[in-house]
Amino acid sequence: MQPMLATATDRVPAGADWVHEVKWDGMRVIAEIHAGAVSLRSRSGREVTASFPELARLGETFEDVVLDGEIVALDQGRPSFGALAERMHVRDSRRAHALAATRPITFMIFDLLRLFGQDLTGQPWSARRELLERLELRSTHWQVPPTYADGEQLLAATAEQGLEGIVSKRRAAAYTAGRRSPDWRKLPHRARQSVVVGGWRWETDSSTRPGALLVGEPDGEGGWRYLGRVGSGLVGAAGAALLPELQALPRAEHPFSNEVPREDVLGTTWTEPRLVVEVQALGRGSGGRLRQPTYIGRRHDVSAQDLQGAGDG
Repeated sequence: MQPMLATATDRVPAGADWVHEVKWDGMRVIAEIHAGAVSLRSRSGREVTASFPELARLGETFEDVVLDGEIVALDQGRPSFGALAERMHVRDSRRAHALAATRPITFMIFDLLRLFGQDLTGQPWSARRELLERLELRSTHWQVPPTYADGEQLLAATAEQGLEGIVSKRRAAAYTAGRRSPDWRKLPHRARQSVVVGGWRWETDSSTRPGALLVGEPDGEGGWRYLGRVGSGLVGAAGAALLPELQALPRAEHPFSNEVPREDVLGTTWTEPRLVVEVQALGRGSGGRLRQPTYIGRRHDVSAQDLQGAGDG
């Protein structure tokens, strides 16, 4: 099942028809528990069960249940997508168990889609939430975070605590799987976006890691609109980890549908637009380019095709 997605908003929806939750900086996962077995799938539908062995014991909770939530990794008490990126692509069982000990995760469960064989997606959010809370899903590695009636207060609190933002949900809304719905609205504190990599440049005086990525977003016509260079955040292991993937996708010309400035072309190696990364920026500047973008991490759970379809998260 594909998860329901939120639309972006620039203000908190007001009134008793809405409820508000923390926006977690993690990886969206649908968890299906059936007859003691656990299956975890990312937003794109990719099987990721092996990456998170901590969640195997969810199979001991209920005979048949489907849950929607966000897997997060904490860094100094706050969810960190960069910390989680280390876990997302691991398939080897021994390495996954080793990382579970050193970089543990928590599954933040916020929706209930099936229970004991009954499909609940047609029920209003309020009914699904009531059932979810009655299941009392609490453990070291999973929990059901609280919801809040006052969205403005939650927005201020998440800003103060350095969290990503909030998501507001209409209480009467059904769960529309695979769709981006105005019944769920996301409001981050600082603009985050999943983008595709179309080229890269070496770090100055280095031949072991990239110093900048040239990125783009869907142009609305099946192509990619150039958004600029991302260099901040690539130092050290973060950039080095990307290098094998970048070098495996060479192409002769840039993949962008709009013009790339000459100063950005010089010294750039072009790649097929397949790798998706998460960036954070201070909005847009002239020509729609990202302002002061920072690399956050590789999105193994989102494909370039996903970006061309439903959007970035």
